Amino acid sequence: MRKIYVLDTNVLLHDPHSMFAFDDNEVIIPSVVLEEIDSKKRLADEIGRNARYVSRELDRMRSLGHLHQGVDLPNGGILKVEMNHRAFVRVQEQFGEMSNDNRILAVGLNYYLEQSEEDEPRPVIIVSKDVLVRVKADVLGIIAEDYMTDRTASPSDQYTGHLTLHVHPSVIDEFYTYRFLGVSQLGLKGKLHPNEFVILRDELGTSKSALLKVSSDGHRLEPLHMSNDPVWGITARNAQQRMALELLLNDEIPLVTLTGRAGTGKTLITLAAGLMKVEDEHKYKKLLIARPVVPMGKDIGYLPGEKEEKLRPWMQPIYDNLEFLFDTKKSGDLDKILMGLGSIQVEALTYIRGRSIPGQFIIIDEAQNLSMHEVKTIVSRVGENSKIVLLGDPEQIDHPYLDAQSNGLTYLVERFKEEGISGHVTLEKGERSKLAQLAAEKL
Repeated sequence: MRKIYVLDTNVLLHDPHSMFAFDDNEVIIPSVVLEEIDSKKRLADEIGRNARYVSRELDRMRSLGHLHQGVDLPNGGILKVEMNHRAFVRVQEQFGEMSNDNRILAVGLNYYLEQSEEDEPRPVIIVSKDVLVRVKADVLGIIAEDYMTDRTASPSDQYTGHLTLHVHPSVIDEFYTYRFLGVSQLGLKGKLHPNEFVILRDELGTSKSALLKVSSDGHRLEPLHMSNDPVWGITARNAQQRMALELLLNDEIPLVTLTGRAGTGKTLITLAAGLMKVEDEHKYKKLLIARPVVPMGKDIGYLPGEKEEKLRPWMQPIYDNLEFLFDTKKSGDLDKILMGLGSIQVEALTYIRGRSIPGQFIIIDEAQNLSMHEVKTIVSRVGENSKIVLLGDPEQIDHPYLDAQSNGLTYLVERFKEEGISGHVTLEKGERSKLAQLAAEKL
């Protein structure tokens, strides 16, 4: 049975292709949504870009028929712009002021009441990324859902890049003897992914263990190639940090993603690996470090000064880590060092569109605040002989339209886990301090 989906504005602004994502069902766009889309189309950010895309698509759909009567979609569905708000009074009785959200709910309620009078009523579903809109819809007796099309696996099922297996000690002995194992020897029900890490432990309870990495073709388990020597003064403190350094220092893996809670060392070890590759080994011409300009809490507004002075507050976490790595003692020492080196560039992601970036070690910090489109834009900028590392904590998202399952970083991890040119590790143990670890766990 075909369903009727009423779309909230935030769904279209989050994914401008969403109007085509409901198979052969009927998609309703309330007229008030057009007003909200129009108010966003002049913005210079991704929200504005999506608003302009939706506007162009609706204009293109006009050539197929009258939108208020409904036009056919390529997937067999129907798209309709709804002008009818007859259910105003009932919604107003429940929620008072007739806000834009309540007008969208009124459209959904009107369809629900009409369908309830039919012999074979069709389900009416309001789709919104706004939790309170879904709650209000439930109060009115209407089915409400989040937009799920672009969501990845739940946090508990997301790819971590490593797993622990308990095996017979003879399997561990065989690995140390021949320095490799066939994936088939482990007898796993599911398959292992390229560049995934495996910790083997003795099922009999002894301390015998081994740390292995799946080959890029996914057929063999091999020892780690990188030693555990300090990298710019940084030594891995746990198994996941060792895995991360293995990926960061491997020039055959141009895409690396690291996730984990605050204090797990993502940014510090990545900067250390980047400095080693650029300054010591000269594998890359430049170290480019960038992060999205998304404030936590209330925005502080415009900042005075030149571009570098404006960016400094946003990039301060990067500078803090660089000061630790360069062991600077006085204020201003780091700026002198960076000016002298000339090969380290700290940038805002605002300026990366349109660039081609060859021969560079690129670090994108706080990537959980990027949308899928923004991640695509960034990764597609990477030129020949470059390596890109994206870092972030999917539990700390400041973007209004993203969550742990729909952000660009999580999406990238899930889409590239089968590729031999990429690697991922979720860092689990906090190393910043006992207080930071407890805060990440308890708060």
